Amino acid sequence: MTDRANTQDIAVRRRRLRFRSWHRGTREADLLLGSFADRYLDGLSADQLERYDTLLGHGDPDLYNWMTGHEPVPEHVDSDVVRLLMAHTFSNPTD
Repeated sequence: MTDRANTQDIAVRRRRLRFRSWHRGTREADLLLGSFADRYLDGLSADQLERYDTLLGHGDPDLYNWMTGHEPVPEHVDSDVVRLLMAHTFSNPTD
Protein backbone atom coordinates (compact mmCIF):
# COMPACT_ATOMS: atom_id res chain seq x y z
CA MET A 1 0.00 0.00 0.00
CA THR A 2 1.31 3.44 -0.81
CA ASP A 3 1.94 6.06 1.84
CA ARG A 4 -0.77 8.25 0.33
CA ALA A 5 -3.37 5.46 0.44
CA ASN A 6 -2.39 4.67 4.02
CA THR A 7 -2.71 8.34 4.98
CA GLN A 8 -6.16 8.50 3.38
CA ASP A 9 -7.25 5.31 5.17
CA ILE A 10 -6.14 6.73 8.50
CA ALA A 11 -7.95 10.01 7.80
CA VAL A 12 -11.15 8.11 7.03
CA ARG A 13 -10.72 6.04 10.16
CA ARG A 14 -10.25 9.17 12.28
CA ARG A 15 -13.45 10.69 10.85
CA ARG A 16 -15.40 7.52 11.59
CA LEU A 17 -14.04 7.30 15.13
CA ARG A 18 -14.83 10.96 15.74
CA PHE A 19 -18.40 10.38 14.57
CA ARG A 20 -18.78 7.27 16.76
CA SER A 21 -17.38 9.23 19.71
CA TRP A 22 -19.98 11.99 19.35
CA HIS A 23 -22.92 9.65 18.64
CA ARG A 24 -22.85 7.11 21.44
CA GLY A 25 -26.44 7.12 22.59
CA THR A 26 -26.03 8.86 25.93
CA ARG A 27 -25.23 12.54 26.20
CA GLU A 28 -22.67 11.94 28.95
CA ALA A 29 -20.68 9.50 26.82
CA ASP A 30 -21.03 11.79 23.79
CA LEU A 31 -19.51 14.67 25.70
CA LEU A 32 -16.68 12.69 27.29
CA LEU A 33 -15.70 10.67 24.23
CA GLY A 34 -16.46 13.36 21.66
CA SER A 35 -14.33 15.96 23.39
CA PHE A 36 -11.55 13.38 23.73
CA ALA A 37 -11.76 12.58 20.01
CA ASP A 38 -11.66 16.25 19.04
CA ARG A 39 -8.62 16.83 21.21
CA TYR A 40 -6.52 13.70 20.60
CA LEU A 41 -7.54 11.65 17.54
CA ASP A 42 -5.37 13.56 15.08
CA GLY A 43 -2.28 12.77 17.16
CA LEU A 44 -2.92 9.06 17.69
CA SER A 45 -0.88 6.48 15.80
CA ALA A 46 -2.52 3.76 13.71
CA ASP A 47 -2.04 1.29 16.58
CA GLN A 48 -3.59 3.70 19.06
CA LEU A 49 -6.53 4.27 16.71
CA GLU A 50 -7.05 0.51 16.70
CA ARG A 51 -7.07 0.42 20.52
CA TYR A 52 -9.51 3.36 20.61
CA ASP A 53 -11.77 1.62 18.08
CA THR A 54 -11.78 -1.48 20.28
CA LEU A 55 -12.55 0.65 23.33
CA LEU A 56 -15.56 2.19 21.56
CA GLY A 57 -16.91 -1.34 21.15
CA HIS A 58 -17.74 -1.39 24.86
CA GLY A 59 -21.12 -0.22 26.07
CA ASP A 60 -21.76 3.28 27.36
CA PRO A 61 -22.48 2.15 30.95
CA ASP A 62 -19.09 0.42 31.19
CA LEU A 63 -17.23 3.29 29.55
CA TYR A 64 -18.94 5.88 31.72
CA ASN A 65 -18.26 3.92 34.92
CA TRP A 66 -14.59 3.53 33.99
CA MET A 67 -14.19 7.17 32.98
CA THR A 68 -15.81 8.48 36.13
CA GLY A 69 -13.98 6.10 38.46
CA HIS A 70 -17.13 4.28 39.60
CA GLU A 71 -15.51 1.03 38.51
CA PRO A 72 -11.87 0.17 37.86
CA VAL A 73 -10.79 -0.30 34.25
CA PRO A 74 -10.41 -4.05 33.66
CA GLU A 75 -6.87 -5.20 32.99
CA HIS A 76 -7.72 -6.54 29.53
CA VAL A 77 -9.08 -3.11 28.53
CA ASP A 78 -6.34 -0.94 30.06
CA SER A 79 -3.97 0.67 27.54
CA ASP A 80 -2.15 3.89 26.79
CA VAL A 81 -5.31 5.16 25.07
CA VAL A 82 -7.48 4.39 28.11
CA ARG A 83 -5.01 6.21 30.37
CA LEU A 84 -5.05 9.21 27.99
CA LEU A 85 -8.85 9.15 28.04
CA MET A 86 -8.87 9.00 31.85
CA ALA A 87 -6.46 11.95 32.06
CA HIS A 88 -8.66 13.86 29.62
CA THR A 89 -11.81 13.05 31.58
CA PHE A 90 -10.37 14.54 34.75
CA SER A 91 -8.48 17.43 33.15
CA ASN A 92 -9.42 21.08 33.20
CA PRO A 93 -11.19 21.93 29.92
CA THR A 94 -8.89 24.92 29.44
CA ASP A 95 -5.69 22.80 29.66
